[in-house]
Amino acid sequence: MSRMKVVVLDDYQQVALDCADWSRLGADVSTLTRHVDDHDELVEELRDADVVVVMRERTPIPAGLLDRLPNLRLLVTTAPYNKSIDMAAATERGVTVCGTRGSKLSTAEHTWGLILAMLRDVPGEQESLRSGDWQRGLGTTLHGKTLGLLGLGTVGAQMARVARAFEMDVLAWSPNLTAVRAKECGATLVGKEELLGTSDVVSVHLVLGPRSRNLISRAELALMHPRAYLVNTSRGPIVDTAALTDALRDGTIAGAAVDVFDVEPIPPGHPLLSTPHTLLTPHIGYVTVEDYRLFFGDVVEDIAAWAAGAPIRVVNDPRPDGPLPAHSETGEPRGPTPH
Repeated sequence: MSRMKVVVLDDYQQVALDCADWSRLGADVSTLTRHVDDHDELVEELRDADVVVVMRERTPIPAGLLDRLPNLRLLVTTAPYNKSIDMAAATERGVTVCGTRGSKLSTAEHTWGLILAMLRDVPGEQESLRSGDWQRGLGTTLHGKTLGLLGLGTVGAQMARVARAFEMDVLAWSPNLTAVRAKECGATLVGKEELLGTSDVVSVHLVLGPRSRNLISRAELALMHPRAYLVNTSRGPIVDTAALTDALRDGTIAGAAVDVFDVEPIPPGHPLLSTPHTLLTPHIGYVTVEDYRLFFGDVVEDIAAWAAGAPIRVVNDPRPDGPLPAHSETGEPRGPTPH
């Protein structure tokens, strides 16, 4: 029997194969080290793949793409779920989808790194220093300031804990947030308008969905005071890019730190790339050695378990009557063998 073929998508840093022991699969494993948008090109790369590994939501997997990959039997996504995969289409086509564990603490750490760097203009001061200037501007302290959290889930709660160490006041809002939950996290529940109008730093930690898309637009930005900063490490479309660029150019707000964008990788000429008073990073909130080892270690476990006929961490139901059995009605192993 031919060896199982595994393809890992969007391995930008070329580290996927070093972050886990893939040899235990006895499979042909390869990675795509660049993002491929074109479906014709992607189909060529994945035509013979039995297993495709998706890094978070970097490459969407819609029904039309699945239709063109008849050999695909298993999709593994890093993190416990993936909204960019058409789960219903995968189920209809008998493709098992498995997830991995994930840690959101690295995103909170990165968010605080952005906040501190932005309020002290670390990038600007470094550039100034290297060009021969000394102390070109004034920074802003966090002590006594107000942090406004849009969203108080795992990341938002971690943000609140750190804010208390800086002795900041913490306000929070989300559509379903309760006063009890806010108090448990050391925050005060307020209305969205009050949060935007009184916070010195507004940080977005919401899941992208119909209610949160363009949640921060011109009207919301206009509520913020001119010395306030906006941080988005959640999802790009939660903030209206055109409205944000105008607010920054007009001085409506003092600055913005952005780790997520409408289109990723961000294309050349994207408006934010030339917008003043911004601190931009390429969606690296979760891009750490520790997270990648967790992701890809679980990926290998998922593939091995599936190949053995006992898939784990399944996030869809590949058959109407439940997961695929270990063996077909003829007694042959279900799916390719790892050896």
